[in-house]
Amino acid sequence: MSIRLLSLSKNEDFKSLINGKKISNKYLTIFFKSLSGKSNKYLNISFVAQKKLGSAVKRNKIKRRLKNIMNQILKIKKINLNYSYLLIAKKNMIDANFFDIKETILKDYKKIK
Repeated sequence: MSIRLLSLSKNEDFKSLINGKKISNKYLTIFFKSLSGKSNKYLNISFVAQKKLGSAVKRNKIKRRLKNIMNQILKIKKINLNYSYLLIAKKNMIDANFFDIKETILKDYKKIK
């Protein structure tokens, strides 16, 4: 059975996650926190690409890449479903290699307990 990605929708959830723990690297910043009322059957995650990163085409490409990476990571690694995650992309992600981004994110998720 595969785990589905469930996007955060409430503004309170985003504000709460920003106040949680964070891990940064050269491609993105990962905010994570345990939110009350969330199901442990889904991975509660949202991807953010700010307008300063480029046009809508570039921002959507970044979000597609992140979703694809997270689906691949879910297949090979056990991720803590008790947390909700917020991934905010940085400018370096636009020109970076897909596999470099994936390896960096994998290392960061190993740090999250």
